[in-house]
Amino acid sequence: MRAHRGFSLIELLIVVAIILIIAAIAIPNLLRARIAANEASAASSLRTINTAEVSYSTSYPTVGFSATNAVLGNPGGATPCTPSSTNACLIDQVLASAAAAPGKSGYLVSEVGIADPNVATYNSTYQAGAAPVTWNSSGVKAFCTTEDGVIRADYGNTGKDVSTVGHNACYAAPYRAMQ
Repeated sequence: MRAHRGFSLIELLIVVAIILIIAAIAIPNLLRARIAANEASAASSLRTINTAEVSYSTSYPTVGFSATNAVLGNPGGATPCTPSSTNACLIDQVLASAAAAPGKSGYLVSEVGIADPNVATYNSTYQAGAAPVTWNSSGVKAFCTTEDGVIRADYGNTGKDVSTVGHNACYAAPYRAMQ
């Protein structure tokens, strides 16, 4: 009698079942790790915007802070980038255009300069925010920051767009300064 070589059907099914069990355990952890990485990237993007805004307001004191994050980048895409008050060359193009989908690392990042009530052509303050492109998939927190440089996170946000959150709302609950 000749011995059979290879695996039986039951042995193959057991191996497939073990692989599926391991995948069921690993995939949620992978998704949580990706969300954590996206949130870290969003907070880092806001830090970059804070630094760029300080440089911008120092370089263009008659303008104050920039009107949008696109102004902080190179909206025209010229190479080499020549700095001006409408084309500051302070941040990369991915972050400068992150206010529209697909955003940057799963987050939409936007910044808006707020005009001084006494001088309409001077932005005396700004507010920047980051919100997940897809809630509970690319992120579970919203972030905002203002000219004080403190990044605040909304840990209980369920889908509001932080680009519409006002300057004073960034200081108020539910936003809390990050630890």
